Amino acid sequence: MIEGLLLPQLDECSAPFFEYAERGELRVQRCDGCGLRRMPPRPMCPSCGSFDSSWEAMSGDGTVWSVAIPHPPLLPAYSAMAPYNVVVVALDDDPGIRLVGNVVAGPDADLDSVDPHSLQIGALVRVVFPPAVDDGNGPIVLPRWVLRDVRSGAPPSG
Repeated sequence: MIEGLLLPQLDECSAPFFEYAERGELRVQRCDGCGLRRMPPRPMCPSCGSFDSSWEAMSGDGTVWSVAIPHPPLLPAYSAMAPYNVVVVALDDDPGIRLVGNVVAGPDADLDSVDPHSLQIGALVRVVFPPAVDDGNGPIVLPRWVLRDVRSGAPPSG
């Protein structure tokens, strides 16, 4: 594990997202009252006010909605990998759900494994689940993305 990575602070609402990710599943919170999917998760539905929710499985396919390329100065753990990409991905199942992450060459690949200048808004991606990292508060899996082969829907071979 790389020391000094920023990991999310888990709470009662967000912990299930990361528990599913650790099992290799991409799920988002869904209101049991009106059906609204929501991320980030919250205790109450902003649409109908219901406190009842469940976690719905998503396909894991999405589209790059935004791309940024961080450059130093950064935290030391990230400076060593710069430049790398940070993307916002709109899920194909619900484009209103957007997740922040990185496009990488594969689940075990480093953040800088894809040339950040090669990424474009509109690129098709699929979620992957890298090995868990642990900051001393327990393991956590941060979903990442790989480019999809447009013809087959699968990640590109090679």
